[in-house]
Amino acid sequence: MSVLDIRKLTVSVESKTVLCEFSLIIPSGEVHALMGPNGAGKSSLANTIAGHPHYKIESGDILFDGKSVIGLSPDERARLGIFLSFQHPAELSGVSVANFIRAAIQARSDGHISATEFYKQLYECMDLLHMDRSFTSRSMNVGFSGGEKKRFEILQMLMLRPTCILLDEIDSGLDIDALKIVAEGFNSLRGGGISALVITHYGRLLRHIVPDVVHIIENGRITRSGDLELVDSLEEGGYQNVKT
Repeated sequence: MSVLDIRKLTVSVESKTVLCEFSLIIPSGEVHALMGPNGAGKSSLANTIAGHPHYKIESGDILFDGKSVIGLSPDERARLGIFLSFQHPAELSGVSVANFIRAAIQARSDGHISATEFYKQLYECMDLLHMDRSFTSRSMNVGFSGGEKKRFEILQMLMLRPTCILLDEIDSGLDIDALKIVAEGFNSLRGGGISALVITHYGRLLRHIVPDVVHIIENGRITRSGDLELVDSLEEGGYQNVKT
């Protein structure tokens, strides 16, 4: 069971404030969506939670399962079960998909997983995401289309089975079919006690990954929260008409 508790978090990048006393609690088992205009602080929040060193925490705290993660490295946070799906995944030439995922699993568990069991799990997850098994030998994200990169992000998530999931615009660049597949992959983990934050610009993703709560962020703080009706209102009238 996991709870993400963000308390009055103020964050800056190169002396510019990107989050201002931002507070949010995502209880175990809940999925929250975060929407907002460009530059509102959505990706800054995800990167700060994951421990990106570029983001300086001026004040506030981030608690995961009741313990502060401030001061922990990104690797240490990942070991705790925090997973960030990158908006722009990096390429690693010479590192195969299979080797990368297996190394990540072993690093998190500090244990050994047999090749037989690893590939059994990997192929099951790849089948769920409609990924050709030849991907296992390809260099990580090298030559991948935008949709393939996003499926690979979800594949990592399915294999690592984190307890806190941060999806940063996972729907960017996806066609309708790919969007459904990615959403199905995410939804297969729901009900397992995870806390999840889904960052998106568009309501179409939230028709497939239905959140428990929707938040709007502007100028580094939440200005309104609600359900899917809030998304409808946003798409009809824009952010100016949904402020409190």
